[in-house]
Amino acid sequence: MTSDLHCSVLPFLLLPLLPPLPLVHADSCPAVCLCVSDTVSCSSRGLTRLPVNLPPVSVTLDLGYNRLWSLGPGGFTLMPRLETLQLGHNQLRALGPGVFFNTSGLRHLDLSSNRLQVVEKHYFQELWRLEELLLFNNRITQVEGGALGGLPWLKKAYFSLNLLTHFPFFSIKEQSHPSLTTLDLSSNRLGRLPWEQVDVLPTALQRGLYLHNNSLVCDCSLYRTFHRWEVRGYDSVKDFEEELTCSIFGNRRASVRFLLHGRFFHNCSVERGVSGPVSVLLPSVVVPHGDRVRLDCQTSLSGRSSSHLWFTWLSPSRGALTPSSVRGSVLRLSPDGTLDIPAVRLEDSGTYVCTAVDHRLALNATRRVEVTVLPPAGESFSTGYTTLVGCVVTVGLILIYLYLTPCHYCGNRRAGTSRRVSLQKQFHRQNRLFLIELSPQKHEGVWKQWPGWTYL
Repeated sequence: MTSDLHCSVLPFLLLPLLPPLPLVHADSCPAVCLCVSDTVSCSSRGLTRLPVNLPPVSVTLDLGYNRLWSLGPGGFTLMPRLETLQLGHNQLRALGPGVFFNTSGLRHLDLSSNRLQVVEKHYFQELWRLEELLLFNNRITQVEGGALGGLPWLKKAYFSLNLLTHFPFFSIKEQSHPSLTTLDLSSNRLGRLPWEQVDVLPTALQRGLYLHNNSLVCDCSLYRTFHRWEVRGYDSVKDFEEELTCSIFGNRRASVRFLLHGRFFHNCSVERGVSGPVSVLLPSVVVPHGDRVRLDCQTSLSGRSSSHLWFTWLSPSRGALTPSSVRGSVLRLSPDGTLDIPAVRLEDSGTYVCTAVDHRLALNATRRVEVTVLPPAGESFSTGYTTLVGCVVTVGLILIYLYLTPCHYCGNRRAGTSRRVSLQKQFHRQNRLFLIELSPQKHEGVWKQWPGWTYL
C-alpha cells in the first residue's frame, strides 16, 4: 500500500523539474492595430507592409488609408474566416499570384483608390464566394477576359473612375454570373462598345449597367440600346440622363445628350410604345378600362434561368394567381413570370405583388406593381357633367339665400313696437313679476316706469 502511495505522488513531485511550456495565444493583435471582437482596424497607420500576427479569427480587416504598395503571396493564409477586406486608399500597383490563398470565404473586397493598371486573370481565382468588388478610382486600362471568371456569387462590381477603353462583356453570361446585378463602368474612356454583346447580357445586369460619363460614339446601335432601357424604366438610365452623352463622329467637342435630344437619331429604328398590350416595367402604371396589360416580374433573381424559378402573383381582386389557377381563364402567366390581363376592369386596380422562388438555391424575391384602371370615357364624362351641374345649382341656391331672403323687420315700426309692448304686458301679467329696464345712455342709472303696467 505504501509503494502504491509513492507511485501516485511521484509525478506531482517531478512537475516543478519539467521545462515551462510555451503559451499559445488564441488571438493576438498587432500593436499598430485596434482589435475588437472579430474586427481588426489598422487604417491610417502609414503601413508599407502587412502587419504580422494578425488574429486568425478575424472576420473584418481594415487596412485602408496606408502606403501598401505590394502584397506578397499568402499574406492572408492564416485568416480563413475573413469576409471583409478593405485595402482602399493605398499604393497597390499589382496583385501577385496567391495573394488571397485560403481566403475563399471573402465576400467584400475593397481595392478602390489605388494604382492598379491591369486586372489580371489570376487576381480573384480563390475568391469564389466574393459578392462585392470595389475597383473604382484606380488607373485601370484593361480588364482581362477571365478576370471575373469563377465568381458565381458576384453581385456588384465597380470599375468607375478608371481609364478603360473597352470591357470584356463576352465573359459575363447568365450561367457564369447568375447573381450579378450591378456593373458600374461610368467615368471611363469607353468609346465604341460591342452592343451586340451588351444586348444579350442578363436582363438583371442590363438594369444595373452604368455607362454615363464616357466617350461613347453616337450611332444607331447606341441609341437603340439606351432608348430601350429608357422605355423600360431602368434606373441606370433614368437617374443619369444629363450625364449620358455621345460624341458625333468621335469628336469629343461635338457631344450631345442623346436621350434628351432624340431628334438627332430620327433615322434610327427604335423600340416604340405601340397601341396594344402595355408591358409594365415600372413600379406603377395607369391603364384605360378594357385595355390589355402585361405585368413583368423583374426581380434580383431574373438573371437566372427561368426553368429554376417558380412565380406567383397576389392580385387585389382575383387573389393568388399561380400557373395552375389561371389555367382555363382569360389570364395568362408566362414561364418568365409575366402576368397577362387581356382586358382590365375597374376592380383590377390596386397593388400586384409577384414572388419569384428559386427552390434549388432556397432564394426568393418580390416585385410590387401599382395598377390604376381609368373608368370608361362615357362614364367619366357623365360623372364630370353631373359634378358641374351640382356645383352650379349649389352656387345658385347660395345667391338666392343671400339676396332674396324675405325681411321680417321691414314694415311699420309703430306696429312692431305696439306688438312688442303688448307681448311684454301679457308675459308679466301671467308671471306676476316686476319688470325693471335700464334706460338708454342719456338716462343711465334711472329706473324707468312704463305707463299702463300693473305692479304688485
